[in-house]
Amino acid sequence: MTGTLSVDSIDALIEALAAVGYEAERRLATAVFLSLRLQRPLLLEGEPGVGKTELAKALSKVLGRPLVRLQCYDGMEQREALYEWNHAAQLMHMRAQQNHAEPEQLEREIYQQKYLIRRPLLQALESPAPGAVLLIDEVDRADAPFEAFLLEYLGEFQVSIPEFGTVKAVCPPVTILTSNRTRDLNDAVKRRCLYQWMDYPDRERELTIVRAQVPEAGDALAEQVATFVARLRSAPFVSAFSRSPGIAESVEWAKALVALNTLQLDPEVVQDTVGILFKQREDVAALGPLLDALLAPADAN
Repeated sequence: MTGTLSVDSIDALIEALAAVGYEAERRLATAVFLSLRLQRPLLLEGEPGVGKTELAKALSKVLGRPLVRLQCYDGMEQREALYEWNHAAQLMHMRAQQNHAEPEQLEREIYQQKYLIRRPLLQALESPAPGAVLLIDEVDRADAPFEAFLLEYLGEFQVSIPEFGTVKAVCPPVTILTSNRTRDLNDAVKRRCLYQWMDYPDRERELTIVRAQVPEAGDALAEQVATFVARLRSAPFVSAFSRSPGIAESVEWAKALVALNTLQLDPEVVQDTVGILFKQREDVAALGPLLDALLAPADAN
Protein backbone atom coordinates (compact mmCIF):
# COMPACT_ATOMS: atom_id res chain seq x y z
CA MET A 1 0.00 0.00 0.00
CA THR A 2 1.10 3.54 -0.69
CA GLY A 3 1.87 5.61 2.38
CA THR A 4 4.58 6.94 4.61
CA LEU A 5 4.00 4.10 7.09
CA SER A 6 3.37 0.41 6.48
CA VAL A 7 -0.31 -0.49 6.86
CA ASP A 8 -0.13 -3.99 5.42
CA SER A 9 -2.09 -5.46 8.31
CA ILE A 10 -4.82 -4.44 10.70
CA ASP A 11 -2.38 -4.43 13.61
CA ALA A 12 0.01 -2.18 11.67
CA LEU A 13 -2.86 0.20 10.92
CA ILE A 14 -3.88 0.34 14.60
CA GLU A 15 -0.28 1.13 15.55
CA ALA A 16 0.08 3.74 12.81
CA LEU A 17 -3.13 5.51 13.85
CA ALA A 18 -2.04 5.44 17.49
CA ALA A 19 1.28 7.00 16.49
CA VAL A 20 -0.59 10.05 15.17
CA GLY A 21 -2.84 10.24 18.24
CA TYR A 22 -5.90 8.25 17.15
CA GLU A 23 -6.89 5.22 19.24
CA ALA A 24 -8.93 2.88 17.00
CA GLU A 25 -10.67 -0.25 18.23
CA ARG A 26 -10.03 -3.34 16.15
CA ARG A 27 -13.46 -3.48 14.49
CA LEU A 28 -13.09 0.07 13.22
CA ALA A 29 -9.51 -0.55 12.10
CA THR A 30 -10.71 -3.63 10.19
CA ALA A 31 -13.28 -1.55 8.32
CA VAL A 32 -10.65 1.06 7.44
CA PHE A 33 -8.18 -1.62 6.36
CA LEU A 34 -10.74 -3.24 4.06
CA SER A 35 -11.70 0.15 2.64
CA LEU A 36 -8.06 0.72 1.71
CA ARG A 37 -7.50 -2.76 0.33
CA LEU A 38 -10.73 -2.96 -1.67
CA GLN A 39 -10.62 0.71 -2.71
CA ARG A 40 -14.16 1.27 -1.51
CA PRO A 41 -15.61 4.37 0.21
CA LEU A 42 -16.22 3.97 3.93
CA LEU A 43 -19.41 5.32 5.50
CA LEU A 44 -19.08 6.09 9.22
CA GLU A 45 -22.27 6.69 11.18
CA GLY A 46 -22.59 7.59 14.84
CA GLU A 47 -23.37 10.29 17.36
CA PRO A 48 -21.55 13.62 17.11
CA GLY A 49 -18.20 13.56 18.87
CA VAL A 50 -17.28 9.88 18.53
CA GLY A 51 -14.26 10.54 16.29
CA LYS A 52 -15.55 10.12 12.73
CA THR A 53 -14.00 13.29 11.30
CA GLU A 54 -10.83 12.84 13.34
CA LEU A 55 -10.34 9.40 11.81
CA ALA A 56 -10.12 10.90 8.32
CA LYS A 57 -7.59 13.46 9.55
CA ALA A 58 -5.50 10.75 11.21
CA LEU A 59 -5.66 8.55 8.13
CA SER A 60 -4.38 11.42 6.02
CA LYS A 61 -1.31 11.65 8.25
CA VAL A 62 -0.73 7.89 8.28
CA LEU A 63 -0.94 7.55 4.50
CA GLY A 64 0.96 10.73 3.71
CA ARG A 65 -1.94 11.95 1.55
CA PRO A 66 -3.47 15.44 1.52
CA LEU A 67 -6.85 15.75 3.21
CA VAL A 68 -9.59 17.25 1.02
CA ARG A 69 -12.75 18.07 2.98
CA LEU A 70 -16.24 18.52 1.61
CA GLN A 71 -18.44 19.86 4.42
CA CYS A 72 -22.07 19.12 3.59
CA TYR A 73 -25.03 21.29 4.58
CA ASP A 74 -28.69 21.76 3.79
CA GLY A 75 -29.21 23.13 0.29
CA MET A 76 -25.72 22.26 -0.98
CA GLU A 77 -25.48 22.33 -4.76
CA GLN A 78 -23.38 20.22 -7.10
CA ARG A 79 -21.25 23.16 -8.18
CA GLU A 80 -20.12 23.70 -4.58
CA ALA A 81 -18.87 20.13 -4.41
CA LEU A 82 -17.43 19.66 -7.91
CA TYR A 83 -16.53 22.83 -9.81
CA GLU A 84 -17.55 26.33 -10.78
CA TRP A 85 -16.56 28.61 -13.61
CA ASN A 86 -14.72 31.84 -12.88
CA HIS A 87 -17.43 34.01 -14.41
CA ALA A 88 -15.63 37.29 -13.77
CA ALA A 89 -12.53 36.10 -15.64
CA GLN A 90 -14.65 34.65 -18.44
CA LEU A 91 -16.50 37.94 -18.83
CA MET A 92 -13.25 39.89 -19.00
CA HIS A 93 -11.99 37.54 -21.72
CA MET A 94 -15.22 37.91 -23.69
CA ARG A 95 -15.04 41.70 -23.56
CA ALA A 96 -11.42 41.67 -24.66
CA GLN A 97 -12.05 39.29 -27.56
CA GLN A 98 -15.56 40.22 -28.65
CA ASN A 99 -14.35 42.08 -31.74
CA HIS A 100 -11.57 39.61 -32.60
CA ALA A 101 -13.09 36.14 -32.43
CA GLU A 102 -16.02 34.24 -33.87
CA PRO A 103 -18.74 33.24 -31.38
CA GLU A 104 -17.85 29.53 -31.62
CA GLN A 105 -14.16 30.23 -31.02
CA LEU A 106 -14.97 32.57 -28.14
CA GLU A 107 -17.14 29.92 -26.50
CA ARG A 108 -14.31 27.38 -26.72
CA GLU A 109 -11.87 29.87 -25.23
CA ILE A 110 -13.95 30.79 -22.19
CA TYR A 111 -14.41 27.13 -21.24
CA GLN A 112 -10.72 26.40 -20.88
CA GLN A 113 -9.46 24.77 -17.72
CA LYS A 114 -7.75 27.98 -16.61
CA TYR A 115 -11.21 29.39 -15.90
CA LEU A 116 -12.26 26.34 -13.87
CA ILE A 117 -12.51 26.66 -10.08
CA ARG A 118 -11.99 23.18 -8.65
CA ARG A 119 -14.06 22.24 -5.63
CA PRO A 120 -13.33 19.30 -3.27
CA LEU A 121 -14.56 16.39 -5.42
CA LEU A 122 -12.60 17.51 -8.47
CA GLN A 123 -9.56 18.36 -6.35
CA ALA A 124 -9.57 14.83 -4.94
CA LEU A 125 -10.00 13.19 -8.35
CA GLU A 126 -7.14 15.18 -9.87
CA SER A 127 -4.79 14.78 -6.92
CA PRO A 128 -1.51 13.21 -8.14
CA ALA A 129 -0.02 10.04 -6.69
CA PRO A 130 -0.36 8.82 -4.02
CA GLY A 131 -3.80 10.47 -4.17
CA ALA A 132 -5.90 12.27 -1.57
CA VAL A 133 -8.04 11.40 1.42
CA LEU A 134 -11.49 12.82 0.66
CA LEU A 135 -13.69 13.52 3.68
CA ILE A 136 -17.37 13.97 2.79
CA ASP A 137 -18.41 15.24 6.19
CA GLU A 138 -21.97 15.10 7.57
CA VAL A 139 -23.45 13.85 4.31
CA ASP A 140 -26.79 13.43 6.10
CA ARG A 141 -27.12 17.24 6.16
CA ALA A 142 -27.33 17.36 2.34
CA ASP A 143 -30.49 16.40 0.47
CA ALA A 144 -31.54 13.44 -1.68
CA PRO A 145 -30.62 15.04 -5.06
CA PHE A 146 -27.10 15.66 -3.78
CA GLU A 147 -26.83 12.02 -2.71
CA ALA A 148 -27.87 10.99 -6.23
CA PHE A 149 -25.16 13.24 -7.65
CA LEU A 150 -22.56 11.44 -5.50
CA LEU A 151 -23.40 7.98 -6.85
CA GLU A 152 -21.14 8.15 -9.91
CA TYR A 153 -18.20 9.23 -7.79
CA LEU A 154 -18.80 6.65 -5.06
CA GLY A 155 -19.22 3.80 -7.53
CA GLU A 156 -16.49 4.57 -10.07
CA PHE A 157 -14.32 7.37 -8.67
CA GLN A 158 -15.27 9.59 -11.58
CA VAL A 159 -17.59 12.51 -12.40
CA SER A 160 -19.08 13.88 -15.58
CA ILE A 161 -18.51 17.50 -16.56
CA PRO A 162 -20.58 18.66 -19.57
CA GLU A 163 -17.83 20.88 -21.00
CA PHE A 164 -15.05 18.25 -20.65
CA GLY A 165 -16.67 14.84 -20.41
CA THR A 166 -15.76 12.25 -17.79
CA VAL A 167 -13.03 12.99 -15.26
CA LYS A 168 -11.67 9.78 -13.72
CA ALA A 169 -9.42 9.65 -10.69
CA VAL A 170 -5.68 9.75 -11.31
CA CYS A 171 -5.35 7.71 -8.09
CA PRO A 172 -8.58 6.56 -6.40
CA PRO A 173 -9.04 8.80 -3.36
CA VAL A 174 -9.39 7.20 0.05
CA THR A 175 -12.97 8.30 0.69
CA ILE A 176 -14.58 8.67 4.12
CA LEU A 177 -18.22 9.71 4.46
CA THR A 178 -19.57 10.65 7.88
CA SER A 179 -23.15 10.86 9.06
CA ASN A 180 -24.69 11.84 12.41
CA ARG A 181 -27.82 10.02 11.25
CA THR A 182 -30.09 13.04 11.39
CA ARG A 183 -31.88 11.23 8.55
CA ASP A 184 -31.52 7.92 6.74
CA LEU A 185 -29.26 7.91 3.71
CA ASN A 186 -30.35 6.48 0.38
CA ASP A 187 -29.75 2.74 -0.03
CA ALA A 188 -27.89 3.42 -3.29
CA VAL A 189 -25.29 5.43 -1.35
CA LYS A 190 -24.95 2.72 1.28
CA ARG A 191 -24.50 -0.05 -1.31
CA ARG A 192 -21.49 1.73 -2.77
CA CYS A 193 -19.76 2.01 0.61
CA LEU A 194 -18.42 -0.19 3.32
CA TYR A 195 -20.23 0.64 6.56
CA GLN A 196 -19.21 1.10 10.18
CA TRP A 197 -21.24 2.30 13.15
CA MET A 198 -19.09 4.25 15.62
CA ASP A 199 -20.16 4.37 19.25
CA TYR A 200 -18.73 6.25 22.21
CA PRO A 201 -15.54 4.62 23.49
CA ASP A 202 -15.61 2.53 26.63
CA ARG A 203 -13.92 3.91 29.72
CA GLU A 204 -10.57 2.23 29.10
CA ARG A 205 -10.25 3.47 25.52
CA GLU A 206 -11.33 6.97 26.52
CA LEU A 207 -8.73 6.91 29.29
CA THR A 208 -6.09 6.00 26.71
CA ILE A 209 -7.23 8.87 24.49
CA VAL A 210 -7.19 11.43 27.31
CA ARG A 211 -3.74 10.30 28.45
CA ALA A 212 -2.41 10.54 24.89
CA GLN A 213 -3.99 13.92 24.12
CA VAL A 214 -3.48 15.54 27.54
CA PRO A 215 -0.37 13.92 29.06
CA GLU A 216 0.06 16.83 31.46
CA ALA A 217 -3.19 15.80 33.19
CA GLY A 218 -1.42 12.93 34.94
CA ASP A 219 -2.82 9.47 35.58
CA ALA A 220 -5.06 10.40 38.54
CA LEU A 221 -6.90 13.25 36.83
CA ALA A 222 -7.18 11.35 33.53
CA GLU A 223 -8.76 8.46 35.44
CA GLN A 224 -11.28 10.80 37.05
CA VAL A 225 -12.21 12.42 33.74
CA ALA A 226 -12.66 9.07 31.96
CA THR A 227 -14.72 7.67 34.83
CA PHE A 228 -16.95 10.75 35.12
CA VAL A 229 -17.69 10.92 31.38
CA ALA A 230 -18.30 7.15 31.19
CA ARG A 231 -20.88 7.50 33.97
CA LEU A 232 -22.56 10.40 32.16
CA ARG A 233 -23.07 8.12 29.16
CA SER A 234 -24.34 5.16 31.18
CA ALA A 235 -27.75 4.27 32.55
CA PRO A 236 -29.47 5.82 34.43
CA PHE A 237 -27.68 9.13 33.88
CA VAL A 238 -27.71 9.29 30.07
CA SER A 239 -31.50 9.71 29.91
CA ALA A 240 -31.22 13.01 31.81
CA PHE A 241 -29.38 14.76 28.96
CA SER A 242 -30.20 15.66 25.37
CA ARG A 243 -26.86 14.26 24.21
CA SER A 244 -23.75 12.83 25.77
CA PRO A 245 -20.37 14.57 25.68
CA GLY A 246 -18.13 13.40 22.84
CA ILE A 247 -14.47 12.49 22.90
CA ALA A 248 -13.52 16.03 21.89
CA GLU A 249 -15.38 17.39 24.95
CA SER A 250 -13.59 14.93 27.24
CA VAL A 251 -10.21 16.03 25.93
CA GLU A 252 -11.07 19.74 26.16
CA TRP A 253 -12.40 19.26 29.68
CA ALA A 254 -9.17 17.56 30.74
CA LYS A 255 -7.18 20.49 29.27
CA ALA A 256 -9.36 22.98 31.16
CA LEU A 257 -8.94 21.11 34.43
CA VAL A 258 -5.17 21.14 33.96
CA ALA A 259 -5.31 24.89 33.28
CA LEU A 260 -7.15 25.29 36.59
CA ASN A 261 -4.52 23.18 38.41
CA THR A 262 -7.22 20.68 39.36
CA LEU A 263 -6.03 17.61 41.23
CA GLN A 264 -9.37 16.22 42.36
CA LEU A 265 -12.83 16.52 40.82
CA ASP A 266 -15.43 18.00 43.13
CA PRO A 267 -18.92 19.46 42.60
CA GLU A 268 -17.64 23.04 42.48
CA VAL A 269 -15.05 22.52 39.76
CA VAL A 270 -17.45 20.41 37.70
CA GLN A 271 -20.13 23.11 37.89
CA ASP A 272 -17.59 25.79 36.97
CA THR A 273 -16.47 23.88 33.85
CA VAL A 274 -19.71 22.18 32.79
CA GLY A 275 -19.98 24.41 29.71
CA ILE A 276 -17.22 22.35 28.11
CA LEU A 277 -19.16 19.11 28.46
CA PHE A 278 -22.66 20.36 27.64
CA LYS A 279 -23.89 23.05 25.25
CA GLN A 280 -27.57 23.15 26.23
CA ARG A 281 -28.95 25.09 29.19
CA GLU A 282 -31.26 22.20 30.11
CA ASP A 283 -28.35 19.75 30.25
CA VAL A 284 -26.35 22.08 32.49
CA ALA A 285 -29.33 22.37 34.84
CA ALA A 286 -29.91 18.61 34.84
CA LEU A 287 -26.33 17.89 35.89
CA GLY A 288 -26.49 19.59 39.30
CA PRO A 289 -28.74 17.12 41.17
CA LEU A 290 -26.73 14.17 39.80
CA LEU A 291 -23.25 15.34 40.81
CA ASP A 292 -23.00 13.42 44.08
CA ALA A 293 -23.79 10.15 42.35
CA LEU A 294 -21.52 10.91 39.40
CA LEU A 295 -18.61 11.75 41.66
CA ALA A 296 -19.11 8.87 44.10
CA PRO A 297 -16.18 6.45 44.51
CA ALA A 298 -16.32 3.41 42.26
CA ASP A 299 -17.13 1.02 45.12
CA ALA A 300 -20.10 3.19 46.12
CA ASN A 301 -21.94 2.55 42.83
